[in-house]
Amino acid sequence: MFTYYIMPIFSATIATVGFGILYNIPKRTIPASATTSGLGWIVYFICTQVFHLPLFVGTTLASFTIALISQLFAKHYRMPVTIFAIPAIIPLVPGGSAYNSMLAFVTGEILSAMRYLIETFIVAGGLALGLTVNSAIFQVLSPRAIIQQGRRYLP
Repeated sequence: MFTYYIMPIFSATIATVGFGILYNIPKRTIPASATTSGLGWIVYFICTQVFHLPLFVGTTLASFTIALISQLFAKHYRMPVTIFAIPAIIPLVPGGSAYNSMLAFVTGEILSAMRYLIETFIVAGGLALGLTVNSAIFQVLSPRAIIQQGRRYLP
């Protein structure tokens, strides 16, 4: 049970700490970034393994969650959102399927390579969609935008 449920979340959190150190983010924000990654991975795991939702939906909801929590931590720490979002999104990046697609292309298994390549693009699209939708929502619903709503056009 531990290896199936807890170990992936723990691994994603440790990977985020490593990438936070690699990207030289401030030391006081590393625990927040690791927490963001852990919560995002929990959402991904629940969507894909418990509810058996498609990979695109799980990835989109997980990246949306990561972006949402990153926005909250950014306001709390008064730092850019990217300090929390970039290291936290790294464990969701489809590196394994990209590697498998290139390996299948090299070995001549074109159908398998195309399957892995499509999976890579689906996951990458889900990551981009989740981050973008969250950013758009926060831009439209920010307190400054609501106050200025009568003065200018909101997209």
